[in-house]
Amino acid sequence: MNQDLTNQKPNYTPQIVIIGILFFIFGFVTWLNSTLIPYLQIACQLQTSEAVLVTFAFYISYAVMAFPSSWVLGKTGFKNGMVWGLVLMAIGALIFIPAAETRTYGLFLTGLFVIGTGLALLQTASNPYITILGPIESAAKRFSIMGICNKGAGALAPLVMGAFLLKDSNALIERLKTMDVTQKAIALDELASRVIVPYIIMAVILIALAVFIYFSVLPEVKAEGETVVEKDTIHTDGKSIFSFPYLWLGFIALFLYVGAEVMAGDIIQIYGKSIGISLDIAKHFTSYTMIGMLIGYLIGIATIPKRMSQTTALKGSAILGVLFTLLAIFTSGYTSVLFIALLGLANALVWPAIWPLALHGLGRFTKTGSALLIIGIAGGGVLPKIWAALGKNFGYQQAFWILVPCYLFILYFATYGYKIGVKNRDEVKAI
Repeated sequence: MNQDLTNQKPNYTPQIVIIGILFFIFGFVTWLNSTLIPYLQIACQLQTSEAVLVTFAFYISYAVMAFPSSWVLGKTGFKNGMVWGLVLMAIGALIFIPAAETRTYGLFLTGLFVIGTGLALLQTASNPYITILGPIESAAKRFSIMGICNKGAGALAPLVMGAFLLKDSNALIERLKTMDVTQKAIALDELASRVIVPYIIMAVILIALAVFIYFSVLPEVKAEGETVVEKDTIHTDGKSIFSFPYLWLGFIALFLYVGAEVMAGDIIQIYGKSIGISLDIAKHFTSYTMIGMLIGYLIGIATIPKRMSQTTALKGSAILGVLFTLLAIFTSGYTSVLFIALLGLANALVWPAIWPLALHGLGRFTKTGSALLIIGIAGGGVLPKIWAALGKNFGYQQAFWILVPCYLFILYFATYGYKIGVKNRDEVKAI
């Protein structure tokens, strides 16, 4: 690795702490969606197929903004790119104020899209940063540390925001049935206004963090062979990101994985409600998924790379994903919900393992390859929409069959796909 650091054996702790703070922010903001879906479903009187547009608006921004984010990072570098990402997220949070005051679903979705845009820039910067900040064979271990920050916040978000936004939600739903038009509008306006103060606080925190990052000592790091400014994806040596098949297979795996992760984290509340579980109880289900992921990350930190390689972790995760999905489909009630939550355990090490396997050996194409992988996050918007469509026709529990081929492809990538197109097979064996 080629880092812009003068010490022979640099201490990465300060950088890891700073990026860990960013991953905490990613987790808190991202997993708020699990609470926003049932909250906006009530406040804006939505059908399930409309409510899942929350995840679509949020995650599709990654597909739209990932390559522009790569261009921005080529101009600004990782550090300043993170600053601008935080500022964009703050703007998106502030859009929630007029959205709540007018109870306009389209404005809520706009705010989510802008927040997702800022996150796309942050993710495009921070994920390759943590990948190349140290030996490639231990990248999944560093990602697991980041994952604890991310999913710890993810477990906290629905508990904190659920207490504000979904307080006495079941009672409110029953009262709405007996109200006339005027009373109903007043009650829904009051419910919508609950989101204003939390999102103002969020915007202030994001701006403060942007200032902190700007004045921090976070150095630039570069992957081996990476140029300071990458003008486009084609270079004079005739190579491009199309020269790395394993990168594209990693992109597909990541797309499918994020869809599966969102199903386990955000959709679990809607699923619980659909099978007759009270929303006052179901609003906590996302936290159970996050706890499963936290356990998975701790396993990753303890075992990678000394006791288990990143490829082995990915294979095991995919197999567990298939197993838990089938058990969720063939059981019922709280047991079925439990196995959806356990997908958090299966999912934990997938993201940490795919990134180093997909970015290994890209050199000066690292920023562009990272942008491609960030586009894969759009799977979190697409797969829930497909699940909702299937659920409407075949039942929401049977719709989870969509996850089986997703995990099988991840298993293929972990077994064969990550090696396709790799020039030096000896190096990839150590990953």
